Amino acid sequence: MAPTRRKRRTKHRGNAAGIVEQRGRTSRPPSPEERKAQRKEQAKLERQNRMARPPSWQRAATRSLVTTALFVAFVILALGQPIGQTLALGAVLILIYIPFGYFIDSFFYKRFSARQQRASGRR
Repeated sequence: MAPTRRKRRTKHRGNAAGIVEQRGRTSRPPSPEERKAQRKEQAKLERQNRMARPPSWQRAATRSLVTTALFVAFVILALGQPIGQTLALGAVLILIYIPFGYFIDSFFYKRFSARQQRASGRR
């Protein structure tokens, strides 16, 4: 009796056009603990990147406008206050929120920078 042919174990590389296609992940899937550690590390890097940006008036203004728009919409729709009076309050809030937001960002940026310098000084 003739021996059975062995199946090939790996995919032939390349196709008719000569392009080598990448295979998918062939290793074992990460365990739940490894996935949690990866997510935690990714979140830490994202947080560091967000904190590493210096404060800007444009970001403070954007945040102020969005916050004020949500507040004005809530006051008009949920509390039923007059539109003109609420818009005037919104304008005052924008004037307060923009510098307040900038200085809060500045405080956290300086704190982050000092922490980074202390950490690099120890090494």
